Amino acid sequence: MAEFDLTNTIASFLDRHLVFPLLEFLQSKMIYPEDDVLKAKLELLSKTNMVDFASEIHKSLHKSEDVPPEMLANREVIVNKLKTSQQEAGPLLQLLDNKQDVVKQLKNEKNFTMQYLKEHHGVEPENLDALYRYAKFQYDCGNYSGASDYLNHFRMLSTNADKNFSALWGKFASEILCANMEVAVEDMNRLRDAIEQRQFPNTQMQLQQRTWLIHWSLFVFFNHPNGRNGIVDLFFQDRYLNAIQTTCPHILRYLTTAVITNKRRRNVLKDLVKVLQQEQYTYRDPITEFLECLYVNFDFEGAQQKLRDCEKVLVNDFFLVACRDEFIENARMFIFETYCRIHQCIDISMLADKLDMSQEAAELWIVNLIRNAKLDAKIDSAQNHVIMGSQYPSIYQQVIEKTKSLSFRCYVLSQNLERKQQSK
Repeated sequence: MAEFDLTNTIASFLDRHLVFPLLEFLQSKMIYPEDDVLKAKLELLSKTNMVDFASEIHKSLHKSEDVPPEMLANREVIVNKLKTSQQEAGPLLQLLDNKQDVVKQLKNEKNFTMQYLKEHHGVEPENLDALYRYAKFQYDCGNYSGASDYLNHFRMLSTNADKNFSALWGKFASEILCANMEVAVEDMNRLRDAIEQRQFPNTQMQLQQRTWLIHWSLFVFFNHPNGRNGIVDLFFQDRYLNAIQTTCPHILRYLTTAVITNKRRRNVLKDLVKVLQQEQYTYRDPITEFLECLYVNFDFEGAQQKLRDCEKVLVNDFFLVACRDEFIENARMFIFETYCRIHQCIDISMLADKLDMSQEAAELWIVNLIRNAKLDAKIDSAQNHVIMGSQYPSIYQQVIEKTKSLSFRCYVLSQNLERKQQSK
């Protein structure tokens, strides 16, 4: 399914270290020849400090234990740079590494400031700049946990807005690569607020920052328990939806998957279908086409075929592979619900064909669905039919649903206002 692989497209919006997990996934799926994936890994590693890892990849690629002399020479250069960087960070690095109890006490007493550290621990401003470079060096070496810790301390001490913003991006990437998703969510929200509050030279640069955040956030949204809600909340904001439609319509694959697999966010389905129709000439894949077949064309045979293709896309997508079973289950429910709105009496064998299931499995699935969802429907076993009752939502229920939606929007608005007040 290399035809629908988005790795190369997405990689252009990611830091090179974030691309490694995607390449590892491609290698395990054998979508491309292994030598091609190894070459891509080696190319990525060539601009990092992960020389030992690059040597191992080179050995695997060339089926040899020999390592090129330039790699060995580069290793020596990197080791020397590491020692120099440590010396430049000087007393600040020693304090962070060897006196963690002292650092904790200083934070509790609110004395963890450059002025206090300069007066009592001999830390100079150039040591702080050196810590920033040392953290970046550690990140390039693959020590993401250490880089995150150093960048966090740098942000506490620094008053340089540009470096603080850059350090926040570095910390966000480090937390993703350490799989600390709870902390990564916090960093992602800080970045989102910083992008909106920061003064950029032009709107194009701000658009670029939003586009990067959209792509980096995929690691969080599809690995966090509340990620499916988060992606809908963020990507349906006007400024981010505009960014998706302008620079990265391929992200609609992930937004569509999040909506389909999230039963609590069916309220955005109509809006999503409108966006998919607008962008059908710039981006299409089986996942977006599934919704088009079902809700625009009411083509149940087409939706059934697209659902089969969706399964192949999902199992070969790094971010969506874990959503496969949930997606198929919810997609079948979408087909069933849509079909039932149009027909009052439904032949189970025909419905089984639409759902791409055997007749016995389809009947059992429908029975469980009627029971769990409390649908107004019954099965006529003699005629092998599902008979749907008339369902008209009461005016009271409509008012309740509208009120729930309004309450949630008020909550989101109050949270955004509170964040802005705190940032001031």
